[in-house]
Amino acid sequence: MSRETDALAERIRAEIGDDPNISEKRMFGGFAFMLNGNMLVGPLKGGGLLVRVGKEGYAAALKRKGAGPMKFTGREMAGFVEVSEEGIATIKALREWIAIATKFVSTLDPK
Repeated sequence: MSRETDALAERIRAEIGDDPNISEKRMFGGFAFMLNGNMLVGPLKGGGLLVRVGKEGYAAALKRKGAGPMKFTGREMAGFVEVSEEGIATIKALREWIAIATKFVSTLDPK
């Protein structure tokens, strides 16, 4: 893992606290935080954040500061956005992105 990835992971851990429903899992060439077994957020190389927003929340999420489409193997994945390091620079911004992901992922059946 990169220094940026590790630093962001620590920031995320500080925000989510000791929620027993959240775990960490290796995926997308790195790792992600999971809520009830469903992907929530994940630190990206370079200091950005992968956020699961759902298809219904995708367009609104793309309008937020620092957000862009998530591309995996060259294809855009609706329902997920990549947020630049600038877009999560403050605790408030990171907290908002985690809340957006939590709101959507909470609607999914546990795995």
